[in-house]
Amino acid sequence: MEYNQFVEKIVELLQERMGEQYRVRAKDVTKNNGVVLTGVVMMRDSDTVAPTIYLEEPYRQFCGGMEIGLIVEDVVDLYKAQMCNIDWDAEFFKDFERVRERIFHKLVNYDKNRALLEDVPHFPWCDLALVFYYAVEEEVFGKASILIHNSHLAIWEKTADELYSVAAANMRQRMPELLIPMAELVREMTGIELERADEVQMYVLTNQAKLNGASAMLYSRKIGELADSLRSDLLILPSSVHEVLLLPDDRDGEYDFYRRMVEEVNTTQVEPEEVLSGNLYRYSREKAKIEEILG
Repeated sequence: MEYNQFVEKIVELLQERMGEQYRVRAKDVTKNNGVVLTGVVMMRDSDTVAPTIYLEEPYRQFCGGMEIGLIVEDVVDLYKAQMCNIDWDAEFFKDFERVRERIFHKLVNYDKNRALLEDVPHFPWCDLALVFYYAVEEEVFGKASILIHNSHLAIWEKTADELYSVAAANMRQRMPELLIPMAELVREMTGIELERADEVQMYVLTNQAKLNGASAMLYSRKIGELADSLRSDLLILPSSVHEVLLLPDDRDGEYDFYRRMVEEVNTTQVEPEEVLSGNLYRYSREKAKIEEILG
């Protein structure tokens, strides 16, 4: 069964399963980097909000041999879990003072999101763009967020500069930077102790939530402190939208190796919507700033 046929069948079976009081429909959602995912939405007339449940993973399960009836039940269970205890007042989002404490920023690839950037407040930064989002309460939607559009600024009667000021303060206070030696991160994730770990001079920069943590570059004080302790400029590799890697810049000009490394990670290890960039950056101790490495 082709994917489009699978989606149609899931919608049909969900409509039968949920009954006439629900309207079940599929919709395409454009994510970061122009990645389009297909989701299913189930709503009653009285609902003001409902989760979008994406169907790419259920289709992979179906192709792996899982019965479609079991997949439908899994989707229903996920829908019920996400709808449980939702108390969402859409009107509150029109009041900036009620949402300002959960406004944050993140970095995305500029070229891959040109169409999106026409409709959202943003600030260019190297080959990237800084955009803003509202973090929905985690106990309701998990890690769901609402991307802030120009229409929101119009409702709030705020400027992009005012939005940046609020988001930057929230990032420092509620998502402080986190700098972790790579050897320590490997140990935490795998329990494996790297040989000669004290000689592995690579670090991971993210935020405390480890979500959209690449933007910690914009407010990190630890980058400068690390550069001073190593007495070296720092090479910065974009691992994903969630983190970047730091290591001493040996200035031998062999950047092609690191570019190939980033390309390999982007191609094989990172989901398309989580790719940040294929370029490299350098923190200059002399200038105390981050610059894109061109050429």
